[in-house]
Amino acid sequence: MSLTQKLGKRGRFAKISILVNEHDAGKRLDMVVASCISDCSRSLSASLIRNGKILVHGALKKPGYHVRKGDEICGLIPSPEPVLFEPEPVEIDIIYEDEHVIVINKQPGLVVHPAPGHYRGTLVNGLLYHCPGLKEIGGKIRHGIVHRLDKNTSGALVVAKTEVAHNNLALQFKSRKIKKRYLAIVHGKIEPDSGTISLPIGRHPIDRKKMSTISRKTRSAETSWKVMERFCKATLLEINLKTGRTHQIRVHCSAINHPVLGDSVYCSRKILKNIKAPRQMLHAWQLVFSHPVTKISMSFEAPVPQDMEKLIKALRLLQQPEVVNAKSEF
Repeated sequence: MSLTQKLGKRGRFAKISILVNEHDAGKRLDMVVASCISDCSRSLSASLIRNGKILVHGALKKPGYHVRKGDEICGLIPSPEPVLFEPEPVEIDIIYEDEHVIVINKQPGLVVHPAPGHYRGTLVNGLLYHCPGLKEIGGKIRHGIVHRLDKNTSGALVVAKTEVAHNNLALQFKSRKIKKRYLAIVHGKIEPDSGTISLPIGRHPIDRKKMSTISRKTRSAETSWKVMERFCKATLLEINLKTGRTHQIRVHCSAINHPVLGDSVYCSRKILKNIKAPRQMLHAWQLVFSHPVTKISMSFEAPVPQDMEKLIKALRLLQQPEVVNAKSEF
C-alpha cells in the first residue's frame, strides 16, 4: 500500500487515517480511499465523501478533489456486517477425499466463495454441509479454500480439511509447487504449436471488475500454451500457469487476440455472436500437488464437462481438425 492507514473500530464504523505520499499525489480523493480501504468501492467512498464522513485536513472536499502530498484523509467508514455462511446440501462432485484434503470437480456456474449477491448455494455452503469441521479451517472467512476458480470455469479444485493441511497447501501455492493444467477453447486458429505469454496483469484502469495488461500497478504473469486441436474458427489449447493472477488465462488470451470462447467479459460481442458457447470455455483439467501430511505427490484429472465436449464435437463437424498432440483425446 502506498499510503499509511490506521484503522480503529468505533461502534458500527471504522475510523480511518491516510497520509498521502508523493506516489499518490494528484489522484482523485474517492479513488485513493477506495484503493486503500478493503471492501470499500469507489461509489461507496464517493458517497461517504459527499456526506462529510471523510474529510481532508478536517475540511469537506468533493470526490473528484485531487489529493496532494501530505494531505491527511480522516473519517469513518461503515464496518462490514458479519455474514454467517450456512451449510446447504449443494451438489458436489468429489474426485478424492481423506481426513486432510478433498478434491472437487467444480461444475460450471457454481460460485466458490460467498460474496455480495452470492451468499447461498456456493461451494463453501456445500462443503460446510459435507464437512462441518471446515468452519474453523483457514479462518472463518475461507473455510479451507486455498485457491479458487471463476464461477463459469469448471474443473479440479483442492480444499483443506485441517489447519495443518491448509497452511501446507497455501505454502505450496505461494512457492508455485502446485501444478495446474487447463483446457481452453479460444477464438481463431493459432498457428504456432506452442508459446508463452509474459504480460503483467493488474486491475483495469477504468473497470474495477476487470483485470488488464495495461494497468498502472501490475504484477508479473506468465502463461504457457500448447495447441491440442485446430478448428476452422477456434483452437483447443492446453494451458499451464507459472503464476496465478486473477483472470490470468482469460486476460492473456484476450491480449493476444485469441479470447476464450464464451467469455462475456474479455471476448467481443461479435465473437460471442458468431460462435455460441454456453459459458467461458475454460476447464481446470489437471491438478498436481504434494499431500500436505504424507508428502506423496498426487495427481488428479477432472473429466471435460458435457458443455465443452459438445462444443468440441460441433467444431469438429465444421472442419476436420489438425490433431497436433496424439494425447489430446479425452
